[in-house]
Parts: sequence; structure tokens; C-alpha cells
Amino acid sequence: MGTLFLLLAALLSAAYASDQDLLTVTDSYVSELNNSALGQVLTEQPSGALDASEKGGLLFMAEEEKLAGDIYLALNEKWNLRVFDNIGRAEKTHEAAVKTLLEVYSLPDPAKGPGKFYNETLQGLYDDLVSRGSVSVRDALQVGAAVEEIDILDLEERMAQTDREDILLVYANLKRGSENHLRAFVNNLQRQGFEYNPEYLSQEKYDGIISG
Repeated sequence: MGTLFLLLAALLSAAYASDQDLLTVTDSYVSELNNSALGQVLTEQPSGALDASEKGGLLFMAEEEKLAGDIYLALNEKWNLRVFDNIGRAEKTHEAAVKTLLEVYSLPDPAKGPGKFYNETLQGLYDDLVSRGSVSVRDALQVGAAVEEIDILDLEERMAQTDREDILLVYANLKRGSENHLRAFVNNLQRQGFEYNPEYLSQEKYDGIISG
């Protein structure tokens, strides 16, 4: 019995390590997805027909990950801050991860040009947040943190709509990435003497992420 328990623990540990290897994190909390490793994992996962909520979730998250990258690109052009450059590049790997799932399930890529979105809600969010972030460096960093808050909540919503292991694997890694990026923006604000209060997350959830 003891040997069986140790074997199961080893298998779980190996699976967790493999999942962890999909996400690389720098000392400054920038999280990039290893899409080559992710693609290999996804080929081993069963696929099949998706229901409407799963399809809609993937298409929405593909545009939302693009939203984050496009906002950071626009704000980096305005303020030339390393955090926007670094996280903006990381967001491209996040977007590519969702596109891998689009390919697996033969769904169309909804991406349009920079700052352009099919989803009207995301288009309005992009326009509003870029405008807010163009006021000052402090506003820009606060917008970055707000984007990650929104991403975390939207990923949690989409995770609740599916039980497919491949989709949940991608969403879980994207969520961890967003949590790291939220820490990065808050850390940058604190270094400049500013305090950040969450706009979308509950205070309890926010505190748990920042201290995690």
C-alpha cells in the first residue's frame, strides 16, 4: 500500500512539473507560455465537438489575450516603459496558446489589426483603457493592473463552462500568467510610490494573488 501511494505521488508530481514547465516566469513576474511544449501536450489530449459556450469562450479569450497585448503595445509607445515591452511580448505567447486550441478545434482566428476587435465589448474596453493609460505613467500602470484583473475573472468564468482537460490546461496557465503580470504592475506602481487598489477583483482575492 505504501509503495502504491509513493508511486501515485510521484506520478502526480511529474504531471504538475510538466504543467509548471509550460509557463516560464522571470524575476520581474513576466510569464511566457512555452507554446512548443504546450502543443506537444495538447496533441496527447482527446478532442471532439465543442458546445456553444466552449466555442464562444475560446473565441472570446483569443481576442482578450490580444486585447492585453495591444493595450501594452500602445502604452509602451506612449511611455516607453520596460514593463509594457516585456509583458506585451509575453502576451503574444498567451495569445498564441489560445490560437493553438482554435486550430485543434478548427475554429476561425478572430484576430484583426492592432487595436481592432470583433467583440464590441472588447473594442470599447480597448478604447477606454488606452485613453485612460495615456494620461500619466501612474494611470498607465494602473490600466495594466486592471487588464490583468479582468483577464483573471474572464478566465475563471470560461473555466467554469468546460470540463475539457486541454482547454482547462491552457486557461489555468493563462490565469497563472495574469496573476504574475498583476504582481508586476503592482510592483512597478509601488516602486514609484503609488498604491494600487483593485478595480474588479474582490479585496480578498486580490490580496491572495499579490501575496501568493
